Amino acid sequence: MRRLEARDERWPIAGAFTIARGSKTEAHVVVAELRCGDAVGRGECTPYPRYGETVEGVLGEIEAARGPLEAGCDRAALQDLLRPGAARNALDCALWDLEAKQSGVPAHVRAGRQRLDPVKTCYTISLAAPEVMAEQARAAARRPMLKLKIGGPGDLERVEAVRRAAPRTRLVVDANEALSFDDLVRLAPEFARLDVLLIEQPLKAGADEALEGFASPVPLCADESLHTRADLAAIARRYGCVNVKLDKTGGLTEALALVADARALGLEIMAGCMVATSLAMAPAMILAQGARVVDLDGPLLLARDREPGLIFHGSMIEPPSPALWG
Repeated sequence: MRRLEARDERWPIAGAFTIARGSKTEAHVVVAELRCGDAVGRGECTPYPRYGETVEGVLGEIEAARGPLEAGCDRAALQDLLRPGAARNALDCALWDLEAKQSGVPAHVRAGRQRLDPVKTCYTISLAAPEVMAEQARAAARRPMLKLKIGGPGDLERVEAVRRAAPRTRLVVDANEALSFDDLVRLAPEFARLDVLLIEQPLKAGADEALEGFASPVPLCADESLHTRADLAAIARRYGCVNVKLDKTGGLTEALALVADARALGLEIMAGCMVATSLAMAPAMILAQGARVVDLDGPLLLARDREPGLIFHGSMIEPPSPALWG
């Protein structure tokens, strides 16, 4: 007989995390645990207000699924039981972890990979004045890739300042839906001049039809516009890359299927995350294998991480230990 437990946790951020939509000083996450005998499967999610989620709402969704889950609901049935989103992600990842603990077969093997390799992650520079972002970039200039949050007057100055501070580091620019199409047309050639690798979600989700037929000099990556496989047909007409996050897909099960379909459409993959602990990053390490861009720096942005956590060597992430997940 299974037993489901869920709780919320608060993890302080080192300083603040600021994007175009606002700033926060802590990661408020939900952890789900499924116990069966001596085996415990865990999953972590981050309820995201942008998608209409709250911690209380996600805990309510998990509680509403208690009966089927404790009665033996599997991952396939879970896809129909809950909508895509944070609650399903926590439960789906807990089921993957429980299966691994009960069978002795690691989650990545069950997902079709014989091994997990270390990956290099982006490191995020929060939205701020150009000189502040430059100072942060200078301190992180030895990292292989920086992800810059933009979204307002002075965006070009921000990217120019960071490029001067970190001349050899690859750059990803993330607008979090804050640009207009005219902004993008103006800025994209400048970002190309500054050797920006990707521009992430320049326009608002649901209002990005203008990207169809636009030959951007810097490849565009969908984030807020992409949740599940149902979005891919439109995405493929507008973007060349997709940011796959477990909290959007509703777990690893849908995320793996989405990645396979996206690659079949010729789309490149970014493995992304919300600001959260290593427990949330660990399942995404499976998605990160072979991704063009890995953005799993959530634990690096926290004042402290859970133990045991992922092991970071600079920007290099080692595969998770079974004690953490999978």
